[in-house]
Amino acid sequence: MLRLNAAVYLRPNALAEPLFNQWYAWPYLVSPMTAPMYVGNLHLRLMESFVANPQVHIAALKNPEMAGGPFLSFDESKVPCVARLIEETRRQSAPLLEFADAVRDLTRILTTRADGASLTPLYSAVPEPLKGFVELVYDVNNQPAIRFLESLLYRGSCYDEAAQSIDLSVVDQDDRPFVFSTPRLERGDRLRRNLPFRAEGLDRVFRMREEPQALGFAKEALEISGSVDARFESLFTDQAPRPTAPLKTSGVRVRYFGHACVLLETRGTTILTDPVIGYEHGHGLERFSFADLPDQIDYVLITHAHQDHCMLETLLQLRHKVRHIVVPRNNGGGLADPSLKLALQSSGFSNVLEIDELGRVETTDGSITSIPFLGEHGDLNIRSKTTYLVRLLGKSFLFCADSNAFEPKLYDHLTDIVGDLDAAFIGMECDGAPMSWLYGPLITAPLARRMDQSRRLDASDCERGMELVKRLRPRAVFVYAMGSEPWLTYLTSINYNEQSRPIVQSRALVQQCRALGICAESLFGKKELQLG
Repeated sequence: MLRLNAAVYLRPNALAEPLFNQWYAWPYLVSPMTAPMYVGNLHLRLMESFVANPQVHIAALKNPEMAGGPFLSFDESKVPCVARLIEETRRQSAPLLEFADAVRDLTRILTTRADGASLTPLYSAVPEPLKGFVELVYDVNNQPAIRFLESLLYRGSCYDEAAQSIDLSVVDQDDRPFVFSTPRLERGDRLRRNLPFRAEGLDRVFRMREEPQALGFAKEALEISGSVDARFESLFTDQAPRPTAPLKTSGVRVRYFGHACVLLETRGTTILTDPVIGYEHGHGLERFSFADLPDQIDYVLITHAHQDHCMLETLLQLRHKVRHIVVPRNNGGGLADPSLKLALQSSGFSNVLEIDELGRVETTDGSITSIPFLGEHGDLNIRSKTTYLVRLLGKSFLFCADSNAFEPKLYDHLTDIVGDLDAAFIGMECDGAPMSWLYGPLITAPLARRMDQSRRLDASDCERGMELVKRLRPRAVFVYAMGSEPWLTYLTSINYNEQSRPIVQSRALVQQCRALGICAESLFGKKELQLG
């Protein structure tokens, strides 16, 4: 048993899940523009479906291929708990539900009454929850739309920090259940703290992974009054973490942490892309973990807002050591494209740099340039996505994330900007879910299945990836962002085999690159890359 005045560390396998209304949080549940749509059009509907017929959900999840589907992962004994959560959500999130209904009503008004004439007379018909928060606009082809004043919504009733909380526990395996389809009911092995994501106490506790503090310090930081229990004490240990391997090169050290997370280090600059860090619990596949990160991360680069690239669970645990976080600029008020800058600022990140396409950030040892990112968003008008060209000490790296290279001409226009390219990191999750899997709660009109199935959240296949390779001529190509590491299934629900199309396509791309004399490899798990 640990004493309150004993110096302890936060365990390397201490898990911290951010929640919104007890659902696993991601950027679209932070923005007051989009959170109401997911609460009203997804969370409540899933819970009501489960309460009405739990056997449908139970039977569906017996099929492993349905793991990422719209089914709650509970047995029948949880029906009363879910019913209570429905009642709590309807009561506590009433302003959000009114907002979601108002968006649907205003969309119908524009569809039926906006005929190309002035929209000014329609402001009187704007539903009350939206009055003063929207502008009615046309595009140049007289198609009406709603522009949301998102920054103002953060000051309104739809931004509800009281709905934010953190579940703390200790994880001893990679096999976590898929998190986006099931609310987190309170459990005996989890310590729930009703703290907003911006709470400074979280930084103090997460810093304890490297810097020991008294157990009482952590208790105060988490705003725990009264006595503590075993759940709290289990988060800490008196054992110091293993030391981080020092940087021995005078050049650039490149480490792959899994999925789209890559750490670039020089003696003057550290850059981390799309942070998703596996927990160190001593089981399963070897990995880099929090212990392998430097004391300070100069730049965190976020390519886009999808849950496996802008992951709050990891970002909140790194916030205390991040100097700058770089995000793509959004399109300003479009419902499907909330501002990453606003979401992260409201979550406690003080130095968020918003970058435009071809915008550039100068670093101590080089630069970071935003390169256009096409596709992977179901053809929705989403601007907050970018690939990054990183130059450090004369080396250049292109991080393409899930960009889909279906328009090769783009790369012809980029050859002079990119120049000599040492390494291209290309995402090849080329199947992708249908558009509604992620964006369905934002859609207020019926969507034909044919349309939905054709609009995929997919990255490049071999043919498209090779178009990029042939035009930009990188010296090395690394396939990444496949979501296949075992500690990522709770985010992606991906379970590839050797015949899976993304695996077949990525293998073909590696072979074709090697046939051209280009160093190529599919990354998986843990890798320190040697370039040159």
